[in-house]
Amino acid sequence: MSTPIRASSARPQPLDDVSKAIIEQLQEDGRRSYADIGKAVGLSEAAVRQRVQKLTESGAMQIVAVTDPMQLGFYRQAMIGLRCSGDTRVVADQLAAIPAVDYVVLTAGDFDILAEIVCEDDDHLISLLNSEIRAIPGVSSTETFVYLKLHKQLYNWGTR
Repeated sequence: MSTPIRASSARPQPLDDVSKAIIEQLQEDGRRSYADIGKAVGLSEAAVRQRVQKLTESGAMQIVAVTDPMQLGFYRQAMIGLRCSGDTRVVADQLAAIPAVDYVVLTAGDFDILAEIVCEDDDHLISLLNSEIRAIPGVSSTETFVYLKLHKQLYNWGTR
C-alpha cells in the first residue's frame, strides 16, 4: 500500500539539478533502472539508489503504479465538491480516511473541499455518498461530478 502524499506546511527543501533530473527520468518511466538513470544524469547506480531513497523518504516523490480503474473493476469515478461548516481540515482528514477516496484538496471558491472517488459501480457511489461522505460532521452539502471518460491523465510535468 502506498503512502498518501500530504503537502507539508514547512517550506520544501530545494532540489539540486541532479535530483530534479532523476525525478524527470522516473516521471517518464517509473521502471527505469538505476543504472540507466545514472547514465542519463552522470551518477553511479548506487548514488542514484541513495538519491531515490532520500527523495521518497522526504516525501518529495513517490513511485507508484498508475492503473486504469475500469480494468480493475472500478467502473465509476467522480469528483465531489463539498461545502462545509466548521474546520475544513477536520472534514478533509475524515474524507482522506475513506478507502474509496483517492484525492482530497482544500479549495477556495464554490466548494470548500474537492474529493475524487473511485467506486465499483453506481450503487457503491450512492452508498459512499449517503453512508460515509454526507455523514461526516461539518459536511453541509455535496455536488457530484461523475466521470464519463478519462480523457487525459499524465504525471510527467517535470520539475522547476
